[in-house]
Amino acid sequence: MLEILKEIILDFQEEALETGIKRHLPYKYLPGKAFVCIGVRRCGKSTLLYQIIADLETQGVKRENILYLNFFDDRLHEIKQNNISLVLEAYFSIYPEKKGSEKIYCFFDELQEAADWEPFVDRILRTEKCSVFISGSSAKMLSKEIATQMRGRSLTWELFPFSFKEFLDFKRIDYEKLTSRNRLIIQKYFNEYLIKGGFPEVSDVEDKIRSMILQEYYKTILHRDIINRFDAIHPQAVVQAGFRLISSISSLYSINRITHHLKSMGYKVSKTFVSSCISWFEDAYFLFSVPIFSPSVSRQTANPKKIYCIDHALAGSVSHKILADKGHILENLIFVHLRRESEEIYYYKTGRNHEVDFVMIDSNKNKHLIQVCLSMGKPEENAGTFKRETRALFSAMPELGLDKGTIITMNEESVYKEHGRTINIIPAWKYLLQGISR
Repeated sequence: MLEILKEIILDFQEEALETGIKRHLPYKYLPGKAFVCIGVRRCGKSTLLYQIIADLETQGVKRENILYLNFFDDRLHEIKQNNISLVLEAYFSIYPEKKGSEKIYCFFDELQEAADWEPFVDRILRTEKCSVFISGSSAKMLSKEIATQMRGRSLTWELFPFSFKEFLDFKRIDYEKLTSRNRLIIQKYFNEYLIKGGFPEVSDVEDKIRSMILQEYYKTILHRDIINRFDAIHPQAVVQAGFRLISSISSLYSINRITHHLKSMGYKVSKTFVSSCISWFEDAYFLFSVPIFSPSVSRQTANPKKIYCIDHALAGSVSHKILADKGHILENLIFVHLRRESEEIYYYKTGRNHEVDFVMIDSNKNKHLIQVCLSMGKPEENAGTFKRETRALFSAMPELGLDKGTIITMNEESVYKEHGRTINIIPAWKYLLQGISR
């Protein structure tokens, strides 16, 4: 096993780094703490690690001082099972003179695949002259249990598929200066982003190939990151639950309804099993549940939740039903944009039972009310969509102590005021280019 490890380590020393576009993740790495990057499979975590390696090399760090392993490599099967400590033994057998005298930069890609990785990382941070960089596709890397085992020796950052700004970077489109020409180009590429989504690999491929790649992502996430990782006792029931949820993005769901649906298909499953399925989907950064906004935990638990997918195009490649509902696609896209900024996202029901799509709480604990609507219609009509969407926000504002809200549309832009309160109506492409707090 040592010889295989040495071969993998040395192969990397000769590898040309594919660093892609610079991601908009405002990360930092600190001495004595492991840098942990987590996110869904294929969202660009390995490329981000390569970008960090390239940065280190520009600072004068030699490639021989960089140890990189990807734990999805099938040659590491034995190591993953029970002997991760061999990694440093193999490295220092190649470079014995570096042990204790030169700083080593250890990059471990998809490290959650290895057993007992937490005490291993904790130990080498304490005993070796090294910095550690980790990627993983499991939200458990954010858990308090991991933080306890690592004794506070890690800082964790979440990476998502391309944001709209990153998509424009990939296309080499300037979005800093909104000239009339640039506005038209950006709007054109927003329509493309609405179809293609944010996974880096599919940003520049034809539609048929993109759909095939995204379907493969879906199958791999379900089988490798969920069914195999959690040893699910009803694998086909997991698949059906996932399909049911991904076909319902931007909609309410309940554990009871999904359990009933699976039982109607002949699966002998319990509500506990379905609840576990949803937690597995969330652990893999595949699906996200959004509860109702309420100070009462019991009310949050009793009410249905809304479901969103990590990428609207991934959902559309799996469920053709979703492709037909552009409103739900747009709402899912906006959710992921908000989720990059905050984990505290809710939907809201007013005292008069009007629903607001999102209450987002930012890092300063400020609340933001956000509706998503393809088209508003005209205010002078005072009916239909315009009345419904504005009424929900104007009802919610006094209940939550706010004086402004936002409605995100495809193309409309205006400001609407009523009784000293303001609603900003803004096209999605422009909203995605601005900061959350406005």
